[in-house]
Amino acid sequence: MLRIGHLSCGYGGPPVVRDVSFRVREGERLCILGPNGCGKTTLLRALAGLLPSQGVMEMGGEDLRALPTRRRAQKLALMSQLSPAAFDYSVYEAVMLGRYAHQRGGLLSGESEADRKAVEDSLQLTGTWELRDRLVTQLSGGQLQRVFLARTFAQDPQAVLLDEPTNHLDLRYQVELIDILRTWSSTPGRCVVGVLHDINLALAFADTVLLLDHGSVLACEPMDRFDLAMLDGLYGMDVRDYMKTTLQRWS
Repeated sequence: MLRIGHLSCGYGGPPVVRDVSFRVREGERLCILGPNGCGKTTLLRALAGLLPSQGVMEMGGEDLRALPTRRRAQKLALMSQLSPAAFDYSVYEAVMLGRYAHQRGGLLSGESEADRKAVEDSLQLTGTWELRDRLVTQLSGGQLQRVFLARTFAQDPQAVLLDEPTNHLDLRYQVELIDILRTWSSTPGRCVVGVLHDINLALAFADTVLLLDHGSVLACEPMDRFDLAMLDGLYGMDVRDYMKTTLQRWS
């Protein structure tokens, strides 16, 4: 579905991400791992069209850069870390904002039946339907992040880009969010590219792991062939030993 070839991008100076190539198939969940400052968020921003880039960037055979902004938003949706809710929207109104890319006359054109169904389906999938009349400023962090996820789903993209969406969430909400994303991506015609800070969470969620180091791809392998020992060099520590030592506390 998604093909990235020799992609380089940055912020106007030397490229932060250099010569990155990978493919994501239909139904696949690809997780990007790497230390702080290696270019993970920069890569996602380039995919979302928020940063200039060079190289191949195709979705379903279409050049993403050549697409109008609204059309691109129908193909890719970016969900970032939890951020405070600045306005007193209701949950329903907040999720309806995700339909902007599908409303020909913009948000002032009114809701269509398709808009209402997409919003309800997204609220139901994320377990936030009962919260639809609540103000987003009255929600807990876990509830708010599920609402943001519902808004992302309401956009009805083919690919969801995740930029550490579980940061600042407690364990229960982290697991719930990942389970919801797994369900969403199981529908034909969808895929997920995610940056997850928690290594265990990423390995539990991913079909494929991409290791990014100093802006370049160190490895990109399916989980059944992925060598966990590669994480040691990437993070500069014995990751396996640390995980095993931590696990022993539960024995």
